[in-house]
Amino acid sequence: FLFRLFPLREQGMNCRAKPVTRQEIQAFKKSKEVMQRFVCAYQLMLSFYGIVLINEETGELKRAENWAERFKNLNRFSHNNLRITRILKCLGEMGYEHYQVHLVKFFLTETLVRETLPNVKRSALDYFLFTIRSKRKRRELVHYAWQHFKPRGSFVWGPHNKLMKYR
Repeated sequence: FLFRLFPLREQGMNCRAKPVTRQEIQAFKKSKEVMQRFVCAYQLMLSFYGIVLINEETGELKRAENWAERFKNLNRFSHNNLRITRILKCLGEMGYEHYQVHLVKFFLTETLVRETLPNVKRSALDYFLFTIRSKRKRRELVHYAWQHFKPRGSFVWGPHNKLMKYR
């Protein structure tokens, strides 16, 4: 189900899911209907995780009304982290890099600032962060993570001397 909604150009965990080609991705992007369905699928998955897309243009997110219940599910079942990584990669493939940035920052905020998703923290730092295609945006998010990570001295996702100088 998920591999059909969020196709990748790489082989995923499901050996039956055939990777898509660059040509297929370009064809998807040219179809307004396909792209609308893609955003609907993204919203469906966000809803499952207790998140709402509040601005389709920017990709801005917020907690859903049922966030506490859904976050319990996210914390309990780590297989969701693989699915989120897949969704993030697919967002990049489909031209929704700005959606990627908002979703990763959402998870960094929930794991590091609000501390509501402790069991998602490692995936957010080890995997979600590094799905971001834009080097500049990825650096901004690594810096954001470093600012909120405790204890800061244990932060291993970027060189501390560069993070201290980052502007």
